[in-house]
Order: sequence, then structure tokens, then C-alpha cells
Amino acid sequence: MLDSFLNVGLNEEIAASIAKISKNPWFAWDSYRRFIQGYGMAFGIKRDDFDHIIYSSKKESGIGFKRYFTGDQMKAVALAYKQLLLDSGVQLIESPVDQLFLAIDQVFSSWESKRAKDYRRIMGISDDWGTAVTVQSMVFGNLSRQSGSGVVFSHSPRLPGDTIRLWGDFTIGNQGEDVVSGLVKTLPISEVQRELEERDSKISLEESFPHIYSQLRKVVNRLVYDEGWNPQEIEFTFEGETQSDLFILQARDMSLRDRKKIVDFDVSPETLDKAYLGQGIGVSGGAMHGRIVFSLEEIDAFRKSDPDTSLILLRNDTVPDDILEIDAADGILTARGGLTSHAAVVAYNLNKTCVVGCENLVCNEPAKKCMLNEIKMVTGDYISINGRKGSVYKGVIKIKQIKNSEN
Repeated sequence: MLDSFLNVGLNEEIAASIAKISKNPWFAWDSYRRFIQGYGMAFGIKRDDFDHIIYSSKKESGIGFKRYFTGDQMKAVALAYKQLLLDSGVQLIESPVDQLFLAIDQVFSSWESKRAKDYRRIMGISDDWGTAVTVQSMVFGNLSRQSGSGVVFSHSPRLPGDTIRLWGDFTIGNQGEDVVSGLVKTLPISEVQRELEERDSKISLEESFPHIYSQLRKVVNRLVYDEGWNPQEIEFTFEGETQSDLFILQARDMSLRDRKKIVDFDVSPETLDKAYLGQGIGVSGGAMHGRIVFSLEEIDAFRKSDPDTSLILLRNDTVPDDILEIDAADGILTARGGLTSHAAVVAYNLNKTCVVGCENLVCNEPAKKCMLNEIKMVTGDYISINGRKGSVYKGVIKIKQIKNSEN
């Protein structure tokens, strides 16, 4: 919930030099673009404003993914980001050293931001603690298609027991903040995870980057078995395919929840097939149904007019500022993101029902409407979601509580 900065020390001149020296201009300008975005968001510019620039550039160029931009096209996007800062009245400091001290001050200041205060209140964290600032040398998951970043759990949040099972999200050719922000489509860590979550991709870290996966297992085994740490949630980046290319960025205790009973749908498979709207990644909770909402104001209104009805918050993706909406809703459904995105982590810790990465979902939050599997839906319409299986259905589907056979 605090501010963070990537690629501090970059300016236009240095980015151009890196592009020339590395002979990889896409990487240099993508890194500068990412620095500008983090810088701007710390000063109040909305992520949607940056997203609009890059989406418009993709559309204009006929490109589906930013990795297909040429170096010159990525440079144009980065400079458009810079112009957004200037047009918004945000002063962009060019000196690398001055950038560093500004970033440090900004992280300290973000302890008193509204979202941080809201998060502490919801999570029961003391206001007196304050924060430290960690300054780390950058490693680059966007260096090539043989690099990447991700978040790995040492234990499955879905399966019981103390056995180490690597679980989580990673992405190829992106920096880590894109994973936790839910900006990119993520890939599973292990083959067991890929099969259990019924991912549509054939790629996993275990299969495609076996040396990185093996090294992660060694790290996790050392922390949990040799040093007696609790189950861990670890952020990592790799700049290549060998074990020496893996970097551990941070580790923290993860929460595990043992459910003796689960909630599932109590209808025939044929009924589910007819109501089916889409498939995402199940994060937490069981089956539920509720009304669609897009804002905190709508949640408050339904709590007064229809207090017994559950509410499901819909988002294309979520940012830390959505903490109040996530806390107030009963369920969360997002179009993008993975198990380790902001929405997923917060929803899991708050014991909310959550499904992320539902590709059939397109939200128009200002207009209070969405498209789910090409079916238009608006505020107040009913949907049903399954936080274990990741499935989404139209209307109210009857539910039942059953004993969890996985325990």
C-alpha cells in the first residue's frame, strides 16, 4: 500500500545511452516508461491515464502486446508518458541522485496516504509503526523473452498440508510491479498448479524455465526446512534462464487457511453449462451469488436498500486505492491479474470470495456496466462466482455447504 519506484536513476539521456550500449532499445525505453509511470502515480496521476496512452499506441500500430513494439515505438510511448507528467504539472527531476532522494522521501510520506491508513485500519495494523525504505539495485525481468518476474508461494493456498508446493504467478518479459498490479496476463509457477487451475496456457515456470524453478525450490527448502521459516510469499526476477540469473527481491510470511467445509453450487451440470459466462482463476472463498457493483457508493446504497443481498465488485483490474471497495464487497471479480495481484492478496487475507483473470469480462466502470461473454450487464444484475474453481455464471445459482474432501 506504500509507494514504490522502479528504475530510479533513468532520464531521457541515460535511456538513449542504454539503448545504444545494450543494442536493445525496446528494453531501455520500456524501463524508462515504467519509471515515468511509477513516478507519476506517486504524485497523483491515475494509472488509467498511462494505460490510455499505451492502449492507444497499440491500437494505432495494430499491435496486441507491448512486446511487439519496435524500439522507436516504445520510445514514443515513454516520451508520451513524460509529456503526461509535464501536462499534469508534475515536475520531473532529471538528476539520478536527486531522483533517489525524492523516491526515499516519497515512500516515507506514503505511510500517511489515505490508502495506507485505510489498509492499516482494515488489517488492524498500528499507525505507530512507521515504515523503512529499502533501496535495491535493479534487476530486469523485461530484458528479453528469456527473462521475467513473479511471485511464488512456498505452499499452495488451495491444497492442504505442510508439503512444499511452489504456487503463484510469473510473467515473461515484464517487471515485477506489472504482476502484483494485475496489469499483465500471468502464467502458473508449477505444472500441478496449471492443471488444477485449468489454465488455458501450456506454459509454466517449471516447464519453460526449469533451472529457475529448481533454484526457487532450493531457496524455499532452505528457508522453510533448514531455517524454520513460516510458509513464504517471495517476489523474484530472473534476467536469463540459468540458476545464477535468479534474484530474490523480498520474502514475507504468507497466510494459510484451513477450511473444513466449502460452499459449492447445488445444481446440475447442465444448469451450470447454460448459465456459464467465463473462466478465471479462483483465489479464495467458495461459491456465491450477488449483485454486480462498480463503486463504493453503489455498495453503500445496496447495503441500505437490500441489506441481505451479497455484492460482487467488478473491475478490469484493481489498484491499492481500491482497498475500501474490496473490504466493503462480499466478492471480487476482475478481468486481469493472477493469484498474486493486489485484488487477490487482499481478498484472500480478508477471507473474501475472489476470482481474477476472467478474460471474458470487460468493464466500463464509469458507465456502471460490463460485458461478460458478450452479454451486457449493469449495476444490480445478479451473477454467481466460484472462488475455488474460478468459474462465473449468470443469475442466482443455488449453493450448498459440503465437507472439504481435500482436508
